[in-house]
Amino acid sequence: MAPTTDLSDELLRRLADDLVRVDGVVAVALGGSRARGTHGPSSDYDLGVYSEPDRLDLAALGGVARAWAQEDVRIARPGEWGPWVDGGAWLTVHGRAVDWILRDVQRVAEQCRRAQAGEFGFHTQPGHPLGFLDVSYAGEVAIGHPLADPSGWLASRQRSVDPYPAALRRALVAHTWQVDFLLGAARKGAARGDAAYVALCCSQAAMFCAHGWHARAGVWVVNEKGVLAGVDRLGVELAGFSGAVHSVLGRLGETPDELLASVERLQTVLGESVSRLSRDGGGGEQS
Repeated sequence: MAPTTDLSDELLRRLADDLVRVDGVVAVALGGSRARGTHGPSSDYDLGVYSEPDRLDLAALGGVARAWAQEDVRIARPGEWGPWVDGGAWLTVHGRAVDWILRDVQRVAEQCRRAQAGEFGFHTQPGHPLGFLDVSYAGEVAIGHPLADPSGWLASRQRSVDPYPAALRRALVAHTWQVDFLLGAARKGAARGDAAYVALCCSQAAMFCAHGWHARAGVWVVNEKGVLAGVDRLGVELAGFSGAVHSVLGRLGETPDELLASVERLQTVLGESVSRLSRDGGGGEQS
């Protein structure tokens, strides 16, 4: 049976208090859709567990998980889920899915610094087909709701990346230069009837453009899910962007002629966006 009752703020803070008593845990924050206020009735609770990996007592962490889930819970060690997802655990608490996501405080602090400087990169990571945007660590800090932060470490990091750094906004807008490059590559693939390559190029081009619009609006993106659909909610007077892109990506075709026609349709939609973003230079007001 699906759960019908949300976990209370008091209960989440008690859980966070238990976590920060574990050696090596520095702070705990509520993240994801519940931090943004975009969650649905069945949405998970994502808890960012900020820690010092060299000091982290995994056995004690497992004990906290067992006490709250009332069953044994496997704790994934730092790095076990890939280079950019530091590990964690999946629990069920009072019928609700509660995900613990470990974050290395040194890496998070470095990505906050890079975000301020307008530096970023996309990295190979399981579960992130576009690549993991490294400054997503800073985005998680910015949008997270602190539940336990006894040393003030999390509050200090939040002040460094909220509001959205102007340098990062300009850098992600400038990154949309790749849109034309990718669509040029897609045309070559289309001429060969290489539908998979065309789909990859077109999706990546659309995602980079969507990242540019979110950055211009000062809205953090922490993963690929919903980034295209989210453009229409940014209030950037770009009516129909998401629908137009989804229409093309959903019907790319199979033959060279069909694929080429799809690339040209996408060029029209994305080209207008890149032109507007380039004229603005990433200096738009934050939403």
